Amino acid sequence: MGFALERRCDVTFGRTIYVMKVLNLQCAHQHEFEGWFGSEDDFVSQLGRGLVTCPLCGDVHIDKKLSAPRLNLRSGRHDTEEAASAGAVVAVSNQAMNPELAALQARMLKALREVVAQTEDVGERFADEARAMHSGETEHRNIRGQASPQEALAMLEEGIEVIALPMLAAVKETLQ
Repeated sequence: MGFALERRCDVTFGRTIYVMKVLNLQCAHQHEFEGWFGSEDDFVSQLGRGLVTCPLCGDVHIDKKLSAPRLNLRSGRHDTEEAASAGAVVAVSNQAMNPELAALQARMLKALREVVAQTEDVGERFADEARAMHSGETEHRNIRGQASPQEALAMLEEGIEVIALPMLAAVKETLQ
């Protein structure tokens, strides 16, 4: 699915430039992140269709934070160096993400990505696989998967070490 970038005429240099709106967003759990959109209408449309989600928790209840919008402008010409030196590329914002919160979110995503990289996904067979390893039926290996809260509690009571982790789509891919 593509999107249309807002086109504006650059009066100073007489050429078409394409505008990308960069918005500071926040989910209901207070996670802050950036969203890049072709226009305000594009943002509203995606938000209304549930396509804008928090990269940390997957929440679709997203608010636009009060900020000076930052516009990344791209010249309609291929010579980006000339456009940048001519002032066609602008990135300005007076609203910075809380540095401590941003660092915490980055560490959490890094840790979750390490778990994904170093474990085998056994899906809904998690409880069966964990029990088989605990009883010695199968060789021990690092696994991850899904289990109900009741299954996880039962495994803990049986002496099987398990930990609940949020597994988000963002953990399995690189965020840009």
